Amino acid sequence: MATIPITVEFSGGLELLFSNQRTHKLQIPAQDPSGNPANIGFLVSYLCDNLVEAKRKDLFVMDGTVRNGILVLINDSDWELEGEDRYELQGADNILFVSTLHGG
Repeated sequence: MATIPITVEFSGGLELLFSNQRTHKLQIPAQDPSGNPANIGFLVSYLCDNLVEAKRKDLFVMDGTVRNGILVLINDSDWELEGEDRYELQGADNILFVSTLHGG
């Protein structure tokens, strides 16, 4: 099975949901289960299935997408400029998830 090498980073407290590890070097399947090219939406599902602590998944996703209050950067560019979850992953992409929500 073909894979895509990417780096995924978590900041703003999200790293606590991912084994207290800020940076993850991953090999993501090049296609989603439907045979379509892997995109950010697929990456979010992949992260939920393989890396996030199951009991805390709701702090990362809601209704199948990244929760409001989490900024997603694709190669230092806001994902809104790149098509959001439809952006097709490319080799050596750097995807950063930053929580902008803080308790108080």
